[in-house]
This record gives sequence, structure tokens and C-alpha cells, in this order.
Amino acid sequence: MTEATTSEAERKMQFLYALRSKGVMNGRVLTAMEKVDRGDFVTGHFADRAYEDMPLPIACGQTISQPSVVGLMTQALDVRPRDKVLEVGTGSGYQAAILSHLARRVYTVDRHAQLTRPVKQYFEANHISNVTVVTGDGSFGLPEQAPFERIIVTAAAEDPPGPLLAQLQMGGIMVVPVGQSDAVQSLIKVTRTEQGFDYEELLPVRFVPLLEGLGQN
Repeated sequence: MTEATTSEAERKMQFLYALRSKGVMNGRVLTAMEKVDRGDFVTGHFADRAYEDMPLPIACGQTISQPSVVGLMTQALDVRPRDKVLEVGTGSGYQAAILSHLARRVYTVDRHAQLTRPVKQYFEANHISNVTVVTGDGSFGLPEQAPFERIIVTAAAEDPPGPLLAQLQMGGIMVVPVGQSDAVQSLIKVTRTEQGFDYEELLPVRFVPLLEGLGQN
């Protein structure tokens, strides 16, 4: 085993240990996160920090979330192998890449074409065919593909968005950060039931705000 291979193995072990230490225990989620190299999604000045458990800036004033938060959100989403998942806020594409290993089909939407273009190229180059990347206003979801068994929102809304709740299948789960964009928000798990919606508060988080309309690019 070469020194480079050893350091790669050590890095993966440290990465998974950090996830477990923050509460990511689901075996399928850990396996998916081990398969997806976060370094593929962090470029430029911050490339050497790709494996640290911290959020990092990307284009268009957005961020790639810290791995432990990605893991906890994915764990709370409880994706099953036959699920169709909607992600609102493609960002770097890292979360969608993880979901591609867990779900039957993933639709990911972002308002910035500058972000969706390279993400499309990544999935094509890596022959990942179960992810559809859409440039659009994710705050309204994708009604033409609804309903979804799972919805994940990677930007903060003041309340769980009504259009997204309406596109959630009965028994489905949505994970969304809720709160003012300039304050600490709460990560909420929403489950649709016959009686309505059940809300469970998971942990404090900080995300960029969920905005309507398309970005200027």
C-alpha cells in the first residue's frame, strides 16, 4: 500500500468518525457519504479544506453545508430505495450526489444556472442517471413531477413552504430549515399524515435564505 493510499484511507476513516461523533449513525447514509468525494464539489481557495466538518463558500453567494449537517439532514429524511426525492437548492450538488445512492429518482432545483450547469456536467461525467438537475424557482417545487415521497430544502424559509407541503405524498417526509435568515434557524422534520402535518424540531442550523425567482446568471 502506497503512502498516498494510506493517507486516503485515513482521511476516509477520519471523515466517517467525525460524522458518527456528530450523530450520523444510519448505515446507508454513512455508506453513501463514503462513496461521494466532497473534494469534487469544493474548488478554488477552499479545496484543501474539503474534508473538514465546516460549511464553505461556493459561487453565487451560496455555501456547501458542513458534512455532519448534510448527514443529519439525510438521516432525518429516511430515504428508501424506491423513493422519488425533491431537493430544493442544488448548490454544489454534493447533497444530490449523496441522495443518488439512496433513492430511485432525485430531482434537484436551483435558481442559479451558474450552479446547475457544472452539477449537470458532474452527473453526466460520472454516469449518474437517476438525478435530474433543473434551473428554476424551487420555492414552488416541481408540480409536474409531484407527489414526492421525500423533500429536502437546503435554504431557510420563514415557514415550511405551502407549495412544497402540497407536493409531499401522504406519509412522506420533508426536512427544511425554518427561521429568519440572519438568525439561527431550526431544522424541522415534517411528516404528512391523514390528519395533516406533524412537525419535529431536530437541531439549530444556519442556512442561506430561500428566495423566489431566478438568479441573475
